[in-house]
Amino acid sequence: MTMSLIGIIFGISFFIVTQAQTSGFQTYFIRTILGTNGAIRISDRFHDMTGTVNKVSKDGVFKFQFNIQEDAEYVEGVDYPEKLRNALAQFPSIKGISEVFECNAELQTKSRNYSVQVHGIKISDHINVSEIENQIRHGSIENFLSDKMGILIGNRIAERLNLHVNDRVNVVGNQGNFQLRVSGIFETGVSEIDKKRIYLSLSTSRSIAGKRFGGSIFQLGMFDPQDAPSVATQIQHTLGHRTVSWQEREKVWLDVFKALRISSAITVSTILLLSGLGMFNVFAIMVIEKTRDVAILRSIGFETKDISSIFLWQGFIVLLGGIIGGVLFGALGTYLVSQIPLQIRGIFTTDSFVVNWNISHYIWAILIATLFVSVASWIPARRASKVEPAKIIRETI
Repeated sequence: MTMSLIGIIFGISFFIVTQAQTSGFQTYFIRTILGTNGAIRISDRFHDMTGTVNKVSKDGVFKFQFNIQEDAEYVEGVDYPEKLRNALAQFPSIKGISEVFECNAELQTKSRNYSVQVHGIKISDHINVSEIENQIRHGSIENFLSDKMGILIGNRIAERLNLHVNDRVNVVGNQGNFQLRVSGIFETGVSEIDKKRIYLSLSTSRSIAGKRFGGSIFQLGMFDPQDAPSVATQIQHTLGHRTVSWQEREKVWLDVFKALRISSAITVSTILLLSGLGMFNVFAIMVIEKTRDVAILRSIGFETKDISSIFLWQGFIVLLGGIIGGVLFGALGTYLVSQIPLQIRGIFTTDSFVVNWNISHYIWAILIATLFVSVASWIPARRASKVEPAKIIRETI
C-alpha cells in the first residue's frame, strides 16, 4: 500500500510540474508573438469585389455586408487605409489599429552593410497593438516620437553593427541613402525579429521605398485574443482583405506545444495508472486473505454496502494522502523548476524555465488520480461484498 501511495504522490506532482512547464512556455510564446505582431494581420485586398460596407444593428449585434467574387485575385497591400480603418473601428472587439508599411533596406555603417526589414509605423497607434513600449531596452519611445528621422533597431542588429542610442546610421532603400539617428534599441524575444526588424515613421519608410501611397498592412489588437479567428474570418468576408489571426499565423508552433502537453499528460497518466494497478493488486490479495473475516462480518449482520465501504474507505485514505502529498510536492517542484537557469534564444528569449501557475493543472491531476484509484478500490470492494458467509464458514470448518 505504501508503494501505491508513493506512486500516486509522484504521479500527481509530476503531472502538475510537466503541465506547468509546457503550458508556461506556450503562454510565454503567445504573449511574445502577440506583443510583437499583434492578434490579427490584414494585408492584401481582393482585386475584384463589389458592394459596400453597411453596418446593420440587430439586437445589439453588428453585422457587415459585403460581396466578393469567387474568382477574386489579390492585390498587394491596402490601397485605402483610412477607409479600411474607419470600417475596422466599427468592430467592438478590436482594441487597437495600427497601419504598418513594410519594405526591405540596408543599414550601412563604416564596417559593413546589413539587410533589414523596415516597418514604418505611427508609434501612437502601434503602442495599442503591441508591447513595443515595454520592449525598449535602451533609449525611449519619447526619443522616437520627437525625432522624425529616428529609428528603433533590434538588439541583435545593435550587437552586430556595434550601434548605440544616438548613433547615426545610413539606411539605403530604393530612393537612395537616408541618414537616421538611433532613438532606441528593442528586444522582442523573437530572435528572427530582433536581428532583422527596424521601426521608422510611416512617412520616412515610404520615402525610403519610394512609395507614397498603398502597400500598407494593418496590425490589430484584440480585447480578447482568443476571439481572433472568428473576427479575422468576419473581416475577410466583409471587408475584402486577406486577414490572418495569430492562431493561424503561428499554427505550427501551437501544434508543437499542444503535442508536448498531450504526450507529457499521457506519460504521467501512465504512472498513475500503474499506481492504481498496484493498489488493485493489494486490495485483491487483501480480499482473498480476509475472506473468512468478511464472512464472519456478514454472518453477524453486516450488509454488502458495509463490507464495500471498508475497502473503499481504505482506498479513499490512500487517495487523500496521495492528493495532499502530490499537490504539495507539485507546487514545490514547479517553483524549483522555475529557478533552473535555461538560456533560450529563438522563438522567444528566456534565461530560466517558464512555468504557468494554473489551478486547472491541479484539478486535472486530482481527477485522473481519483478515477484510477476509485476503479482500483471499487472492483475488490465489490468482490468482497459478494462473499457468501455460509459457504465460506462451512469450507473453513
